[in-house]
This record gives sequence, C-alpha cells and structure tokens, in this order.
Amino acid sequence: MTNVSTANRTAPNQASPTLLAVEGIGIRFGGLKAVDGFSINLPRRGLYGLIGPNGAGKTTVFNLLTGVYQTQAGRIFLDSRNLVGLKAHQVVAAGIARTFQNIRLFPGLNVLDNVQLAGQLHAREGLASTLLRTRRYAHEESEIRRKAFELLGLFGLQERCLEPATSLSYGHQRHLEIVRALAANPKVLLLDEPAAGLNSQEKLELAKSIRHIRDTFDLAILLIEHDMGLVMDICEQITVLDHGEVIAHGTPHEIQNDPKVIAAYLGADAATV
Repeated sequence: MTNVSTANRTAPNQASPTLLAVEGIGIRFGGLKAVDGFSINLPRRGLYGLIGPNGAGKTTVFNLLTGVYQTQAGRIFLDSRNLVGLKAHQVVAAGIARTFQNIRLFPGLNVLDNVQLAGQLHAREGLASTLLRTRRYAHEESEIRRKAFELLGLFGLQERCLEPATSLSYGHQRHLEIVRALAANPKVLLLDEPAAGLNSQEKLELAKSIRHIRDTFDLAILLIEHDMGLVMDICEQITVLDHGEVIAHGTPHEIQNDPKVIAAYLGADAATV
C-alpha cells in the first residue's frame, strides 16, 4: 500500500466532538418495521462498527443516512447540518460517501475514470466553464485526474488505471469502490461489508488500509461487516442491530460479552449458557 500525503494527519483516538449525530431515525415498508429509533454519535476520526444478524436492518440504516431512503422519524446531522430531506447526491456533496454490499462500479469505464467521475461531485466550475473548456476548467480537470491517480496508490492500482474496471479481481474491485468513495472528499465514509469475498490475507491488508485511510484523510468511518474478527480488531465502538432496533452499543469487549448480542446471534438459550 502506497502512502499518500499525511500533512493533515493527527493522532488517532483523541477526544473529538460528534461529527455525525443520528437521533431516532426509522422507516417502515407497509406494515413492516425495517428500522426503528436508530441513534448513534460518530465522533471525528471515529472508527465504529454496525453489526447484526442477516435482515437486522444494517443496510437500511446506511440507505437512510445517505438519502436513498428518507427517514420517517428522527434527525440526522453532519457537522451540525440537518441532512433530513436531502437527496442522495446532495448527501454525498455534504460529506457522506459509501460503498455497497454489492459492487457498483461503472462497467463501461476504466479504473481511473471510475474514480475521476466521483471527483467531479466537488468540481467548482459551473456549466458555462465546462461547455467553453476554460483554462480554470482545464486546471480543475487536471487536478481531479491527479488526485484520482494518487488515490489509486492506496491499493496499488496505479499501474492498472487504464484497464476496464471489470477486469480487476473481486478483491481489487472492492478496493476500487473504496477509492471511488474517497474521491468524493467525504467527512464520513460508510463501508458496507468491505471484507466480503476476501481471503484471510486480503482481510488483514484491508484492516491496515481502513486504519490508514481514517488517519490519512482525517475522516470518520462506520462499517457494516459480518467478519467479527475484523470488526473486533479495528472498531473502537460497535452498535448491534436486531430486527431493526439497537440492542447494544459499546466497546468490542463489551459487545462480545453482552447476553443480548449472544442471544441475537446464537439464539435465546445461548445467553443463559
């Protein structure tokens, strides 16, 4: 993994004010309660996990946070800005970027163009400059391309930047999704099962990369993951969902020993063993 500039790097795990404040959000589909009363306070530079059994509502929470779904209750604040009611692209522009459980790269584009397209979200030049190809527009396009190429170095993808995105291995496609999310210059990065489909060595490298990304880009990370070894290794705090409701929140040690969490994963009788 190639280092990028760390000029703005600060020491991790320092006491930080809340960056993402989520207060009692929820949604129902018909009569089905998908998420109910979900709350979390993610601090600046926090690295938190969101876990739960299959169907617990984890991805639905991500969809609520990113404007894919609109919450039917509660509030969402990013840096004190209310995000409720914003559309998905507006949430990205505000500072929340995500990856997906199912990879969603642009199959018709090469590796570099996939990243550059995300960088366009923060382009400053307007439509007139774009159409007229002004000098300022050309400079900004060059800067977006430079940054995209630099970001690919996080996972050693620079040498493959002109290859079709779909030619990458499954693991590298997952890495490319993370790079593309970073190109949007987020304050908060949401990772939806980043270790899915990776082998043991790739998971170890991913854990290092996630820490490196948090420290280098000075952002907060919330991740959904079924690999408990990865979650317990890198997450400072963990929130557990079951049937759309938060049943526990705490440190990895507290979560591992919480009877409600054990029951949710292993069955009610396991909590009494």
